[in-house]
Parts: sequence; structure tokens; C-alpha cells
Amino acid sequence: MAFVRNLLGAKKILGRSVTAAAATSAAPKGFLAVYVGESQKKRYVVPISYLSQPSFQALLSKSEEEFGFDHPMGGLTIPCPEDTFIDVTSPLR
Repeated sequence: MAFVRNLLGAKKILGRSVTAAAATSAAPKGFLAVYVGESQKKRYVVPISYLSQPSFQALLSKSEEEFGFDHPMGGLTIPCPEDTFIDVTSPLR
């Protein structure tokens, strides 16, 4: 069981999507959980340092236009294809 917890923790730190079972847990300190996708949303955990990056801010602006402050997933939802999100955030790592 400890191995599974460590594996899920490593996925969160790397900013990769996590399973639905782990989606209910809080993001680690210094990270932000976002939900990405158009029809089916996946949860990603990204460093808060992304918030200062212009490319990530553009995604946040798109989210604000579509959802305002009412996010249906209970967390920050970014309405773009998953591959677009990965393309935008990959250079930030």
C-alpha cells in the first residue's frame, strides 16, 4: 500500500494526470490542481510558479472567459484539449 501512495505522490509531483481515486486528494504545498479537457476532464497538478508564465496565464484567461469564478469540477478548470495543455506547459518544466 505504501508503494501505491509513493507512486501516486510521484505522479503528482511530476504534474501528470492522476487516477480518479487520487483526484479527491489535495495538491501538495507549492502546487495547484487544474482540470483540463473539453468533454472529459483530467486532473493535473502543476507548480504554482506556472502562474507567472505568460503562456499559462493565457490558459487562465480562457478559463475565466468560459467559467468566471464558477468552476464545475470544484477546482480550476481549463477548457482546452489535453494535448494543447501539455504543449503549453512542457516548456515550463
